[in-house]
Amino acid sequence: MSEKQKLNRKQLAVIDELVGGELDEQQILNKYNLSRSIYNKWQSNEQFLAELDRRIDWLGRQSAALIARYASVAAAKLIGLTESDNAETARKACLDILNLPKTTAGKGDGRGTIDEGRESSIENQVPNTAISPETASRLLAVLAEDENNN
Repeated sequence: MSEKQKLNRKQLAVIDELVGGELDEQQILNKYNLSRSIYNKWQSNEQFLAELDRRIDWLGRQSAALIARYASVAAAKLIGLTESDNAETARKACLDILNLPKTTAGKGDGRGTIDEGRESSIENQVPNTAISPETASRLLAVLAEDENNN
């Protein structure tokens, strides 16, 4: 059985471009003077796919961290919009707050749970934003007002 072959510089450069988001697939093939048949071969190469998957997973973790970092700011802005002079803006903010994903508590670590296989849904990545009774009352009042106006 042959030893696993390492990826060459061109393959690594193509992977960089694929996850970089600047060019589409055909532009990448053109840039590296790469035929579709060779590229298709690479896509059936376990090492090529593993490296591409590893980089995509890393981007997903970076995205989840960014979302988690700003979720409380976004929630606070939504709560602020519930006091908007524009009734439609206030109503939509209320609905968005009510539809915020809930997190499930991890095993005492204060973080959302992560399913086996290191996969997680966005619901498990956004911190739980508890709202005060006053905010809840405002939300219900705006929604009730909107219902009465229709």
